[in-house]
Amino acid sequence: MSTPPTPPGGPATPPAAPNADPVSPERIQEFLLEARRQQNLSAAVAAGLGAALAGAAVWAAISYAIERQIGWMAVGVGFLVGFSVRRAGRSFDKSFGYLGAGLSLFGCLLGNVLMICAFVAQHESMAYFHVLSRITPAVALQLLTATFSPIDVLFYGLALYYGYRYSFRRITDREIDKLSGHPA
Repeated sequence: MSTPPTPPGGPATPPAAPNADPVSPERIQEFLLEARRQQNLSAAVAAGLGAALAGAAVWAAISYAIERQIGWMAVGVGFLVGFSVRRAGRSFDKSFGYLGAGLSLFGCLLGNVLMICAFVAQHESMAYFHVLSRITPAVALQLLTATFSPIDVLFYGLALYYGYRYSFRRITDREIDKLSGHPA
């Protein structure tokens, strides 16, 4: 097998990468330390919990209004919780992703319990908050078990994914450019 002929003027050189300036490990460490210093776990928990509660209420209200459960609402709950955790917590570490995933699942489960309470209240001609006041964790678990469907696994999985995925930020190209000394 023969090698291809060399073009006139010698072999071609590949073009240089646009951001060829290396970023020093010290600058990367400084950037990461500053980003971690700005994180706020308390704010992330508060915002994520608020988003989970709001997402659960909206899920229950819409499901009750159309008289059926909408599993895709889990994606919305996961996104809402994840975004809230990232924004309020200025989260950078993946540990915030675990927080977002857990709160997303909590929001979905709570949304299902709230929806079931609404249907029970309607069916039994009772006040919604009266039914809700009688729910204990054990009763909630029984309700979730009794109404469980295999498709719930998919939707809860999506909520976990989006809650995790959107709960922490990634380093942007702009930040990399600033580290390497390029103008933004």
